[in-house]
Amino acid sequence: MRRYLCLLFFGSALYSGQLLAQTSKDSLSVVNSGKAWAALYQQRAAEYKALCFQAYNMARTRIDEAVKKHHTRPLAVVTDIDETVLDNSPYDAARALQNLDYSTTTWKQWTAKAQCDTVPGAPSFFKYAVSKGVKVFYITNRDEDERAATLKNLQLYHLPNADDAHLLLKNGSSSKESRRQQVLKKYNIVLLCGDNLPDFDALYDNKPSEENRNATTEKLRKEFGKKYIVIPNPSYGDFEGALFKFNYNLTTAQKDSIIRALIKTDKN
Repeated sequence: MRRYLCLLFFGSALYSGQLLAQTSKDSLSVVNSGKAWAALYQQRAAEYKALCFQAYNMARTRIDEAVKKHHTRPLAVVTDIDETVLDNSPYDAARALQNLDYSTTTWKQWTAKAQCDTVPGAPSFFKYAVSKGVKVFYITNRDEDERAATLKNLQLYHLPNADDAHLLLKNGSSSKESRRQQVLKKYNIVLLCGDNLPDFDALYDNKPSEENRNATTEKLRKEFGKKYIVIPNPSYGDFEGALFKFNYNLTTAQKDSIIRALIKTDKN
């Protein structure tokens, strides 16, 4: 009996050790734990939905103000797509829970499905803008080989101006300034919508430091809520790149180390 109990205890300990090792092996990094939590917030939090509604309600007010003024050119709204119009949180969550980083291959597999949901408030706002005679231009850093699927996804929700003429994809540079200037040749851009600060102004281009991004934001503070409408995105963006000095070759362990060094904590 004693021998049996010893064997049983040894077997249980061995199994527990295997579970512990497996848990340790599968535990998420700090960066991916954060991305999983951010995706959950985006998918489940009523507060996230409220923030999006708040942003697009303000955007609607700005459209109402703009159309009352005299303009020498037709009016346009410029918008980003990902996390501004379309919700990619299922992709972010899947990668995070596998403890894996973003990859171009898996990203394009995701966008090819053309099954993103929409960001709360986005479809109704852009339809409203068009009803007021304002054109919508989608300026995105998706690649040319994502064009067909992107249009299919936008058209799934009957988003306005979802056609080749109004979809400006990445043209080599990730900067959106030349594409904004392209729209400005014929239109007066009265509003820009996005989740990442380079969606709004060229001052955020060329991978500025975290300090520079904050200083630029202070400089442009009057534009936010007036001409620039920001949609919340805690999952990814240039804020993340700036923390890592835009070194996309860092390992997950290196990213975790940087996060632990930068984050403010209670020292007690």
